[in-house]
Amino acid sequence: MVFSNKLHCLLMFMISSFTLIIFASALDVSNVVKDAGTSKSGDDTLLPLARKYVVIHNTIENKQSLNVHCKSREDDLGMIHIPWNHYWSFRFHVNISKTTNYRCQFSWYGGGSHYFDIFKVSRDDTQFGKVPICKECIWEVRKESRDGKSSICRINRNGYPHYCFGWDNE
Repeated sequence: MVFSNKLHCLLMFMISSFTLIIFASALDVSNVVKDAGTSKSGDDTLLPLARKYVVIHNTIENKQSLNVHCKSREDDLGMIHIPWNHYWSFRFHVNISKTTNYRCQFSWYGGGSHYFDIFKVSRDDTQFGKVPICKECIWEVRKESRDGKSSICRINRNGYPHYCFGWDNE
């Protein structure tokens, strides 16, 4: 009797361990970092719970520290201070219902306060959207020289802007 209980417990442990390993491997199919803005059909970024990596680079014209406060419905990342020409990043997984959205408030001395959805599924994780899917979403906060307005651009790993946007509050 004692032997059968130990065998039963061992069998249950092995089954639950195997299930956990399968589930964990489904969350992150690959650790390969791709260029921002690139995606191929069948990429793991289309899966529910896809892993995302958001990077914010401070390149504002007056070389001030950039204050950033990002939050979603589930997470509040707190107030972050990014020195000029430095980066800050965070990782997360898209939720099962594909409604993940991170909204950030950006402010700096002489620049006012601006809001922007740094990640939203409809723009950054939709196969047929206006911009490509990003697994690594690299953003640069800058001041455009043409019209003098500040903006935020999603760039590739080489630093070239691909898609620039105005602030949500302007």
